[in-house]
Amino acid sequence: MEVVDLTGTHDHYQVSVQSDAFQGMNRIQQHKHVMNVFDAELKTGEVHALTIKTSLKQG
Repeated sequence: MEVVDLTGTHDHYQVSVQSDAFQGMNRIQQHKHVMNVFDAELKTGEVHALTIKTSLKQG
């Protein structure tokens, strides 16, 4: 997993996650899975923008 603050304002992030937990999930399901982790911060506005990149861990 990698988290990058895109703007330096601590509210716009890019999250890249590679996990075998995504097995059998389509891309939308993978993104929802990651967004659940940030649910509280997204609801309060602490995280304003979240760019998500997901991939299935190989090997």
